[in-house]
Amino acid sequence: MLNKKSISIFGKAQLSAFLGGICDYLIMVMCVEWFHVYYVASIWISGFIGALINFTINKYYTFNASDEKLTNQLAKFYLVVIGSVALKSMGTYMMTEGLAVDYKISRIAVDLVVSLGYNFTLQRYWVFRKKQLETSSVEEEVFTEYPEYTKA
Repeated sequence: MLNKKSISIFGKAQLSAFLGGICDYLIMVMCVEWFHVYYVASIWISGFIGALINFTINKYYTFNASDEKLTNQLAKFYLVVIGSVALKSMGTYMMTEGLAVDYKISRIAVDLVVSLGYNFTLQRYWVFRKKQLETSSVEEEVFTEYPEYTKA
């Protein structure tokens, strides 16, 4: 069920993804156009730089998870990033080579799908998940969201 908090978190996550994505995209184009790095390799280089920006924004702003252990979050985050960059590089390659679409356009299309379908879900529910709430907090949250189920 969508509530105000869920919509707010989703909006913040999309802003974070956009800012990290802009840096990622610009670095990819610079690597290809200025330094003549193959576009698939450029996606890997720029993906990790953009991910660092995205991680920082998500940790301290989007999910307000600054009290969680940094090393655990970074390890989880970079596992997600590896999957994300792999999906982006394969998807971009398949669109560029298979459909003869410019790599810059392919990358934007693939990024939209991966960002919404993969990145947000794993970051929200695995990387930046808050520690387990106490039972009373969980009950309170459930009964607030679903008032038809009241405590017996």
